[in-house]
Amino acid sequence: MNNALFDFIQNGPSCYHVVAEIAEKLTAEGYTELEEGCRWQITAGGKYFVRRNLSTILAFRIPEGEAKGYQIAASHCDSPAFKLKENMDLVVDGSYTRLNVEKYGGMLCAPWFDRPLSVAGKVVVKEGGKLVSRLVHIDRDLLMIPNLAIHMNREVNDGYKYSIQSDMLPLLGDENAKGQMQELIAEAAGVDKADILGADMFVYCRQRGTVWGAAGEYVSAPRLDDLQCTFANLQGFLQGSHQNGIAVYAVFDNEEVGSGTKQGAASTVLADVLTRINEALGGNREDYLVRLANSFMVSADNAHATHPAHLAAADPTHHPHMNKGVVIKHSGNQKYCTDSVSAAIFREICARADVPTQAFFNHSDILGGSTLGNLSNAQVSLNMVDVGLAQLAMHSPYETAGAMDTEYLVRAMTEFYNTMVLAEGGGSYTLQRA
Repeated sequence: MNNALFDFIQNGPSCYHVVAEIAEKLTAEGYTELEEGCRWQITAGGKYFVRRNLSTILAFRIPEGEAKGYQIAASHCDSPAFKLKENMDLVVDGSYTRLNVEKYGGMLCAPWFDRPLSVAGKVVVKEGGKLVSRLVHIDRDLLMIPNLAIHMNREVNDGYKYSIQSDMLPLLGDENAKGQMQELIAEAAGVDKADILGADMFVYCRQRGTVWGAAGEYVSAPRLDDLQCTFANLQGFLQGSHQNGIAVYAVFDNEEVGSGTKQGAASTVLADVLTRINEALGGNREDYLVRLANSFMVSADNAHATHPAHLAAADPTHHPHMNKGVVIKHSGNQKYCTDSVSAAIFREICARADVPTQAFFNHSDILGGSTLGNLSNAQVSLNMVDVGLAQLAMHSPYETAGAMDTEYLVRAMTEFYNTMVLAEGGGSYTLQRA
């Protein structure tokens, strides 16, 4: 399982490549791609997916029986990184070419130094009479962000405030490398440099995932947040099925920068797809609302494990650990959408799959982050739970998680897709298994 996860991560150096890999896997499983700009022909038993911006993907499966509700699992495909600016060359001291970048998302800066890096993303090119998007991956060790030697900054280990503009610009080569990044991008896209009219290119960590620890109990890899959940959700989606459930697998872009884009969880993309499914099945507005009432969504985005050197940063009575099961995330201010109903439903699903669960609460004096659940719920109102897998070094270019936990989430999500959550009224629910 972990090697398959590492392959998935290795094939997804950017959000665009993650979505392309998922689309390829879905196509191999008999799913048909739909276009948002065309009318959808949907039939019972059909399997479909749709992409927006090539960086968000929603797949769904129509049951043969009566479609009573939606079973939705969501995650995100973007990670904190450095994004190349358009005029990227900076020649320094007549001997170095650095690349001008800006920060994408909230990251741990220090671990980016002294690692092999490269570039991947998407360009838009002029091709005949059309503008065409092409994915770009320069698949070799290309860049490095070198540290300043301790001899020249002896206080660095006492704490240092990193400047993205000064400290974090990647080194491409010597003075002769000026202009070569643009040429490399064009070559990887298979076009002339002059034909590139727009680009979204990101620096990424090249290191492959590894299993380590005294008993092989840990895994480390780039982009575990959130490709570990994205991978596990996909496995559960492909393996589980209910005769009355419209199974939906959603992977959003731009979670790390607030999701406020046309392809983010705060957009209408999920509501658009669910509405179109309902209408293609002949349903009206009332049918749609009834289906939502009998629906459930799992928002899966990795969670903080308790750090062995910083126990004081954790809530005093909630200490999630790696390899101890799926983490259910709670927040009194609703940064996480979990409530008593959704927590109970998900715990019961996990119990049926023989998967342990844990609870995460923020330390009451530390403001935590947010994720997909509450943002999606503003557009599509249904029962929803925020979960994740415990990990260390979140938002580092090389993160650490439990070697057993991917399998736990696969089992939980398979059971989830085998289960319909039916509203009985008065705050009561039935979990109907396939």
